[in-house]
Order: sequence, then C-alpha cells, then structure tokens
Amino acid sequence: MQKLTTRKIAYYGLLIALNIVLTRVGSIRVGGGGVEIVRIGFGGYPVIFAGIVFGPLAGGIVGAVGDVIGHFMSPMGPYMPHFTISAALTGILPGIIMMLFRDKESKSSFWKLTIAIAVGQITTSIFLVPYFMETLFSVPMVTTVPGRVIAQAIHIPLYAYMTRVLVNRLSVALGVN
Repeated sequence: MQKLTTRKIAYYGLLIALNIVLTRVGSIRVGGGGVEIVRIGFGGYPVIFAGIVFGPLAGGIVGAVGDVIGHFMSPMGPYMPHFTISAALTGILPGIIMMLFRDKESKSSFWKLTIAIAVGQITTSIFLVPYFMETLFSVPMVTTVPGRVIAQAIHIPLYAYMTRVLVNRLSVALGVN
C-alpha cells in the first residue's frame, strides 16, 4: 500500500472539486418527477482518473466524497446512498483492473485503459444507476439504458485517450508511472 502524503491529499481534493464542478455545474441535467433522470457531462472522469492513477482506494474516496458534497451543494431529489456507492465504484473498479495488469506500461496503453474504464462504466453507469433509478424512483430501465449505452460508447474511448495523454504528460509531476 502506498503512503498517504500531503501532496496526494491535495491531488484528491483537487479531483473532488473537479468532480463536483463538472458534475453539478458543467453538466446538462434533465429532471422529472422530482428526480434527475439524465445528466450529460464529464463529471465521472476525475473519479476514474483518481482510480487509475492513484489506486482503487483513492478512486473510491474521490467518488464518494464528491457525490456527498456535490449532492448537498446542488441537490436534485433526495439523498440516496445507492448513488454514492455507484460513484465510489466508478473509481474503484478501473483502479482494480489496472492493478491486475501489473505492468508499468499499462497506464500508457490505450487498450488496457479502455478495458479498465469500460468495466467500471458498464457496471456503474449502464447497469447500477438505471437499476437504482428503477427500484427507487420507478423510472423504467428501458428508457434510461439506451441513452447511457450511447453516451458510454463515446465516453469510454475518450476517457482512455485523455488518461493516456495526461499520464504521459504528468507522470513526473504526479510521481506515478
């Protein structure tokens, strides 16, 4: 396990703030029946980046803390811990997949990044969140899943490319390989 330093805590705080701003302010939110049905934006990327670069624990912390703080800053519907768990898993799953690759080049490999991000996004964004929306708010999965599949078909390769570029450019500054 890596040592938790002041520098890493600052990075986590920056990624949490970026997650909140991109999710709550920089997204298009469509609501219905008192709950948010669709959110179009890039708020999940800082969580994924934290999980891949700093590990699954960091990804989980960034996702969970960003979701809780973001909800209380800009709520749309009641607070449900189900979505906090999904937000944490958004960072945990790619981090675990990257750990399983066990080679230093995996963070620069577009295909390995794509696989790691796809596992996390398919699990959370395509299955868990629509399932929770259906069970908690009676929003049928059949109405939410097709749009999410299309969105993730764009997001997954875009996130993989962005991560590859950022890791290659920032590896010295972040202290990661």
